[in-house]
Amino acid sequence: MADSLGMKSVVIHPYAGVLSAFGIGLADQGITKEVSVQKTLSDRTLEEVSILADSLHAEFNKTSLKTRSKDTHLAKPQFNVRLLVKYLGSEVRIELALDEYRLLKRDFETQHMRQFGYLQQNCEIQIDAMVVSLVEPSESNLSAVTVEPIVSSVDKHLPADSQYTIHYRENLSISEIVYGPALIIEKTGTNVLEPGWNAEVLADYSLRFSQTEQLSSELSVTKKQSRKLALDPVQLEIFNNLYMSVAEQMGEILARTAHSVNIRERLDFSCAIFNENGELIANAPHVPVHLGSMSHSVKAIISKVDKISAGDSYLINSPYSGGTHLPDLTLVSPLFIAGIEQPVMYFASRAHHADIGGITPGSMPAASKHINEEGILFDGLKVVENNQLLTQVIDEYFSKGALPARNIAQNIADLAAQQAANIAGQKEMKKILEKYGFSYIQQVTNAILDNGELAVKNALKTLSSGAYQLKMDSGAVVAVDIKINDQQAVIDFSQSSLQQNSNFNAPRSITDAAVIYVFRTLVDKNIPLNAGCMRPLKVIVNKGSMLDPEYPAAVVAGNVEVSQAIVTSLFLALGVQAASQTTMNNLSFGNHAYQYYETLAGGTGAGHNYHGTDAVHSHMTNSRLTDPEVLEQRYPVILRQFAIRQNSGGLGRFNGGNGLTRTIQFNQKMTVNILSNSRIVAPPGLFGGQAGKCGKNMLHTIDGNTTLLAENCELEVKAGESLTIKTPGGGAYGAYENL
Repeated sequence: MADSLGMKSVVIHPYAGVLSAFGIGLADQGITKEVSVQKTLSDRTLEEVSILADSLHAEFNKTSLKTRSKDTHLAKPQFNVRLLVKYLGSEVRIELALDEYRLLKRDFETQHMRQFGYLQQNCEIQIDAMVVSLVEPSESNLSAVTVEPIVSSVDKHLPADSQYTIHYRENLSISEIVYGPALIIEKTGTNVLEPGWNAEVLADYSLRFSQTEQLSSELSVTKKQSRKLALDPVQLEIFNNLYMSVAEQMGEILARTAHSVNIRERLDFSCAIFNENGELIANAPHVPVHLGSMSHSVKAIISKVDKISAGDSYLINSPYSGGTHLPDLTLVSPLFIAGIEQPVMYFASRAHHADIGGITPGSMPAASKHINEEGILFDGLKVVENNQLLTQVIDEYFSKGALPARNIAQNIADLAAQQAANIAGQKEMKKILEKYGFSYIQQVTNAILDNGELAVKNALKTLSSGAYQLKMDSGAVVAVDIKINDQQAVIDFSQSSLQQNSNFNAPRSITDAAVIYVFRTLVDKNIPLNAGCMRPLKVIVNKGSMLDPEYPAAVVAGNVEVSQAIVTSLFLALGVQAASQTTMNNLSFGNHAYQYYETLAGGTGAGHNYHGTDAVHSHMTNSRLTDPEVLEQRYPVILRQFAIRQNSGGLGRFNGGNGLTRTIQFNQKMTVNILSNSRIVAPPGLFGGQAGKCGKNMLHTIDGNTTLLAENCELEVKAGESLTIKTPGGGAYGAYENL
């Protein structure tokens, strides 16, 4: 394993086989209590915290005395006070020792900058909680503990020509070196020392295995080597996961530091890495509609910005330059290395902001017909310079026009979180580049893209050509004709409806994202989604159609509803899977003080040898719902019902999944917007399977009446009124009578 991972040294503790068990037995004993504070960091708050800490210390001492009367071996107890400090509105808490105000503020800002790469200007610092503990250290000495193993007999068959020498660990001296091949036997295990390795006994009796011969693996290619690279499957897997882990770390930073519920709780964001040409290299498993389309935005930045400098980041959401819909703000950051004038990679994070302006709170209007009604449009604005967020520039742009953003402070905080995510990605990639060299990593990247292309080509061999016309509730049609040969698939959408005089228009980037998503799901290998997957796919779309609209077309539903329809039409045309709910059931509500948006799960379609799944987000959305406790804490609403909608999936040889039922009561007057589909046209089954049930949107008024709402609507609700959404079920696969 060490050879495969490129590791040259491995340290093995004397009790490596049972170390966790020792740890449990020798752990310190103590009492810990977390007390909520939730007050602004100030001298006065610190005085109050100190008084509370003293009272808890006295309380803990009483318990400690009782414990010590029984366990006399315990050392003198140690009392500790730690503060959990954060920016107001953030959920990231930094643990600090209790100190005076000036030093606490300094330490908080130092650690926040070190962890996340930015500070929030003019943002209140809050003591969220205090953690007090009384710890009674164990005086046990690990080195004095002896092991009495249960003896068992195990036969070890070595090769006939084996030259393995046998050594007993207890007989080895400090600094003694054993050369492989060898077996080092101890009371709790056996260590196999392979040829080309040696083992040295360290001062604490640990064994350090070190490589003495050059790795045969391609991972040992020197930094200056530039020959053609052919990675074996193990190496491909290693680098695929290495790149994906960088994107996952970006996502972790973004989720932890964002302020809005949309990003922090619902995880409506995506992070990815791109090569010098803006091609997708790797991503974390975030939101498919983001991941397949983000490359268009990165390429737009590359073409639009004349001079890109290190430490700069650019903001883009234009649906005509690779964006999805306006609330999805994409921050693009270049990576430079010494000796190369142009960026060698790009890092991008795309996040759905709670509000971006427009005619309705939440920026998801049901009735928009012009892009300006959906919010503020960015087409490559520099918002970071020298790694510093240009808050004044951002504030000015979010305040522009007659329909500005409603919570600019939150927008800035979330952009700061996106910048922190991009910086984290850059730092991790620099470590990789320093270790392997740019020339080698560039070849690895090309090999990964080639592998993505090959994987899709292999998948095409198992598929058949097909066509399908899917009618949506609006009457618009997504028509696809797929022609497949062994090397290429031509996906022709030219018979789809023209650009709509509504917001059901999907930008071209969305169409491509849906295509690459479908064909990636049909690859029977665990590879990351990357630009290589798109190489064997030729997509034909008419300019000015609902799948490639022109300015100033409204697009807010294209990202969420038309994208799902594209996926459904592709799966049905290929004969692979019945329709899933074919909607995201978009719900947004708000007023001057609150803005919230969510998508609702539903039933998935069945396929050959499997039933659909109940009540899950599917296909182009991979977000989650806000926890009920968080929803009710942050917004003036009550979640009255949240349950699986039984018997809503289609019946067949394999049944479609069930949708869900969700009822929210409003405690304040709110503007509500619903964008949905499959309220009139049911999600189709496949090969004789029944369709899933249509969804329903209903308003329950204070006087007890219930009104059936349209699939797309905007309404004003009063305090005490509630909304119920029943999401569609998935279609079935195969005729029911064939059972």
